[in-house]
Amino acid sequence: MQLIDLSTPVDARFWEPEPVRHEPMTPAQGAEHMTGAMREHFGLDLSVDELPDGEFLNNDTFTLTAHTGTHVDAPAHYGSRTEYGGGVPRTIDELPLDWFVRPAFVLDLTAIGSGAATVADLESALDRIGYNPKPYDIALLWTGASARAGTPEYFTKFVGLDGPATEYLLDFGVRVIGTDAFSLDAPFPHIISEYQRTGDRSVLWPAHFTGRRREFCQIERLANLEALPVAHGFQVSCLPVKLTGAGAGWTRAVAMIGDPS
Repeated sequence: MQLIDLSTPVDARFWEPEPVRHEPMTPAQGAEHMTGAMREHFGLDLSVDELPDGEFLNNDTFTLTAHTGTHVDAPAHYGSRTEYGGGVPRTIDELPLDWFVRPAFVLDLTAIGSGAATVADLESALDRIGYNPKPYDIALLWTGASARAGTPEYFTKFVGLDGPATEYLLDFGVRVIGTDAFSLDAPFPHIISEYQRTGDRSVLWPAHFTGRRREFCQIERLANLEALPVAHGFQVSCLPVKLTGAGAGWTRAVAMIGDPS
């Protein structure tokens, strides 16, 4: 079985609207930290010099949002109330695991460039690969945006979905839609421009707000979709980190190609 990494790294060197802070602790610093903590909390006295090479264990502290890097958006991200179920959206730790290890298919939207893909765009992409999505398939949108990851352009030039296109995928029974772009919606400048042109509130972040009416998740900031050797007939694992009460969780998304035996 071939494993293909579909994840964007969390990298403090990347340009981000909300910058990542990475504070590494060296093994030598770890020794000072550990011995000091032992004295403070347990009254135990241990000298750094007594440790092998005067070192203990390294550590890393990252400060970032749950939407940095490749992550899964939970229904709670879309709003505080829903039009389905009991009206309370589920957080990332409450979602069924079997949504996130499933057969997947990838749609090539790279020719669009930037803006919002429509139902016609998705129908054309499905026709090209000759595939009819099944319930609980994971839909992956290859827009080409991941090539710009780490730059300001990554946040302003990509392809998202309009409202009907989002509904179109959900009508197949899809519960997880992934994209290699910053957002499943079109870029902010495109959305604001469309709203100012039309005055139609339905163009305001429709892919996200659809989640207030229908329960689904989205994976944002995927990568390496161009490396997939087939457009369907493979599985994806994108299990989110269990952040209690959170509207999103990071994931190491992986495509699994071939027979797992």
